[in-house]
Amino acid sequence: MAVTETPKSAVANWRYLKPEDVTRLKSYEFAPRLLVEGYLAGRHRSPERGHSVEFKDYRGYSPGDDLRSIDWKVLARSERYYVRLYEEETDMVVHLFLDSSASMGYGDRPSKLEYSSFFTAALSHLVVRQNDMVSLTLFDSGVRTHIPPGSTRHHMSQMMHVLERNSAGQKTRLSEALRRVFPLLRKRGIVVIVSDFLDSTPDIFSALNMYLHRGHEIVLFHVLDPQEIELAGHGPVRFRDMESYEEVEADPSAIRARYRERVNTFLRNMRASATRKGIEYIFARTDTHYFKLFDHYLKRKATV
Repeated sequence: MAVTETPKSAVANWRYLKPEDVTRLKSYEFAPRLLVEGYLAGRHRSPERGHSVEFKDYRGYSPGDDLRSIDWKVLARSERYYVRLYEEETDMVVHLFLDSSASMGYGDRPSKLEYSSFFTAALSHLVVRQNDMVSLTLFDSGVRTHIPPGSTRHHMSQMMHVLERNSAGQKTRLSEALRRVFPLLRKRGIVVIVSDFLDSTPDIFSALNMYLHRGHEIVLFHVLDPQEIELAGHGPVRFRDMESYEEVEADPSAIRARYRERVNTFLRNMRASATRKGIEYIFARTDTHYFKLFDHYLKRKATV
């Protein structure tokens, strides 16, 4: 597929997508296993453009594109070359789910939500740069925002605006959000979920069955703050649940061993459940750069 560059001016003002990050992303390509296995093998371009296929979107012209696909009217108005995309030539679709529940607000510099927003913005850029389509869903106890798939600069700006204004919300109900969004995803593609997954693990994977049965590829990016894993500290500490607001006082040093055992069990269950269903599972701590997520995913993909 053709790859185009996003001008620095298009990302210079975004909090979650800095020009230096865009430069660094040039060495990455988001090419999930579905592409390797021929997910787009049946895609073809009709010679009868505008007659037997449905117009869907525009993208910038890239060297090698069929000159017949250029919209000359747009060129006359804007002095820019744009290619018309039709239903039969629409590329890969990546559906991004970003957990925006109250628990994602935990952490400082960055919080889990900030960390995940940086990654989501970068991944969106990669997909659009490859002239593929990306959708964005923000969820907590339900669906807060859903932006249908697109691949234009305007579409990218719309997603960045949503990420900029986003904040941690209510309780986590990933399973409920997955069920509500499912009817909206009309095209099979790659479902990417970025979350702390602090919900019922059986309920999450039960809801994901719908997506698997429809033929979506699923990638889970599991984000946790180091403090949630290690439970550092000594002496009496008052803990407050960010979603239920319940409070409990405890000495971290007295409960640390059991706490870490429970966290490790949770992580093992997540990974095992994903493996059983053929779902990609990538774990990340917020004290590592989010580019590590790309490194881990590409490394895993290369071994498949």
